[in-house]
Amino acid sequence: MSNATLIDEVKARESSLAVSSSPAEKFILYDVWWETYEQLLANYNERQSPRFAYDDGTLEIMILSAKHEEPSRTIASLIEILAEEFGINFRNLGSTTFRRKKLKKGFEPDSCFYIQNVGRIKGKEEIDLEVDPPPDLTVEIDITSPSLNRFPIYAAIGIPEIWRYDGARMMFYQLSGGAYAEVKESAALPRVNSQIVTQFIAESRTLERLDWLRRVRAWARTACE
Repeated sequence: MSNATLIDEVKARESSLAVSSSPAEKFILYDVWWETYEQLLANYNERQSPRFAYDDGTLEIMILSAKHEEPSRTIASLIEILAEEFGINFRNLGSTTFRRKKLKKGFEPDSCFYIQNVGRIKGKEEIDLEVDPPPDLTVEIDITSPSLNRFPIYAAIGIPEIWRYDGARMMFYQLSGGAYAEVKESAALPRVNSQIVTQFIAESRTLERLDWLRRVRAWARTACE
């Protein structure tokens, strides 16, 4: 498939998603050259959607809708509030594109945070994984299928912690021995566990925004006592 044909396909699927109730649409292509992946990134450089993940010739293209973005923004806000209340410096780089040509791997997270390594990227407007550390915490919203398994991408790049939300439950994963294992508590944000994050996400759907913010802050302050 040529670059032009692939771009036309993405546009057609974007139009289709706009009138559907799906939270996102994903499609996976195989035997895609790295140069094609980089050309797509260049063509959609200033847009939040679609997002791309690349793993040694396999390309996932994800077209987003509000149903996908709302939990993503909620989780990002939650992390920022907890870090602030815990007195932890951080930097939220959102859905920045991360890629390493030598590894033939690249991805765009739903959100990502520098926490432990925030000092190492101070003042940097561009992140180069050849010399800079990867994010300390990456958030993945995965509530549709088919879906590319991104964990091998994250592991190769060396991301220490993943928060993965499947639409009903938040799961934490930490990198150990080159693979991810599910854990209950976060290393990036000590005192935070997957159960309370799942609860906060559920409450965000029923509480008024200001009430939800107060609820999160009150819990964080209690956790610090």
